[in-house]
Parts: sequence; C-alpha cells; structure tokens
Amino acid sequence: MREEIRNSVGQNNILVILPHPDDEAFSVSGTLAKHIQDGAHVTYACLTLGEMGRNMGIPPFANRVTLPAIRKLELEESCQAIGIQDLRMLGFHDKMLEFEDQEQLDGQIKALIQELNPSIVYTFYPGYSVHPDHDACGASVIRAVGRLPQSERPIVYCVAFSKNHQQAIGKPQIVNDIKPFLHQKMASIQAHRSQFQAAELMGNKTLQDAEIQERFGTERFWIYPFA
Repeated sequence: MREEIRNSVGQNNILVILPHPDDEAFSVSGTLAKHIQDGAHVTYACLTLGEMGRNMGIPPFANRVTLPAIRKLELEESCQAIGIQDLRMLGFHDKMLEFEDQEQLDGQIKALIQELNPSIVYTFYPGYSVHPDHDACGASVIRAVGRLPQSERPIVYCVAFSKNHQQAIGKPQIVNDIKPFLHQKMASIQAHRSQFQAAELMGNKTLQDAEIQERFGTERFWIYPFA
C-alpha cells in the first residue's frame, strides 16, 4: 500500500547512506527537507567524494586534481540547502566500493547505526540502482542492518531506478509528493555545479516550473524486505 509523505516522516533520527555527492540531491532531498521540517535530525554518511566522476562542469572548471575538493564544497552546500544537520564523509574510494573490504565497510556502517540509533535509513536498493557503487553501498547497508537483532533494526527505505526494476521488486511502498519542498530540492541539485548540467542528469536546458514539478516533484522508496 502506498503511503503519503505525512505517514512516512516525522521520526527523530534519520540516517542517509549514499556513495556520491549529488546522490542525495536527486534521490531523497525533498523527503529529507520534509523530515527536517517535522523535527527530525538527519545524518548523511557520504561514502566517497565522487573523485572519479567524468563531469567537470559545463563549461569545465574542474580537473582530475581539483575535482575532489570542489565536490566536497558542493556537497556541503547541498546539505545546507536541504537543512541536513550532520554530514559525515567516510573517505572510501569512488568507483571502488565493490572492491572494498566488506568487513571494514559494513563495520563503519554498523557503527554509525549503533551510534545514531536511527528509526529510518535511506540507501540504494542493491541490484536495482544502476551504478556499481550504488549497489555496493546498498548491499553493505543491508548486510549491516541484517546483522542487528530484529528488535534493533531501523526500517530501510531504498531508492531504485534500474530498467524494469518494478518487475523484480514491485511498486514502491512509499510515494512522497515533495512539491512543497522543490525549492530545497532544486537548490540541492544546483549546488552540485560540476555535475548537474550533465546530459544524463539535467542537461543545460532551462526547465519550466511544470517540467520541474513533473520530473522532480515525487520521490519513491521501497522498504527492504528482511527475511
């Protein structure tokens, strides 16, 4: 059953675990802004700085050497736009998460969960999120949460957008209308100046309000079905 945003937010501690700067902007920023308005404390654990990203701005203003520092500043600005109170940068290597030592990665995530005791964790749905880093991040979160006693597990809300993912995992249980928070969402997206104009993200076309509402006004999540 689909739940409206008023039924899926309002918990006190929210933990977001995603691999790259800008993942938060496109996937969950409106929902987080609503959580924060309703009094939640949000921690965002960003696993990498996206230092291997191919986008350098349009026209280019970054290079391979300067990109990590630029993306760090962009991430900080994005979090300010959303209202995120606690940003953690975990320092893993971009495009290498699937090759990281699983015990180390899972251990850091488990430690965060135990420190913060969140009611909800947001991450990517492993296997249905296109990028290997997305899938590896989600898989690590699921392993870490799955090792906790059932009574201590937060709900895990997953983002999925691979081709035909609904055929495998069904329709999202959470469908959030975040149009009242589009200002925060668009400010979060545009904070990532080196990235957002890439053709596969927004391109350099100026979108009309109706196009923005249609494209970005809804955020969807799947509750991970732990056995």
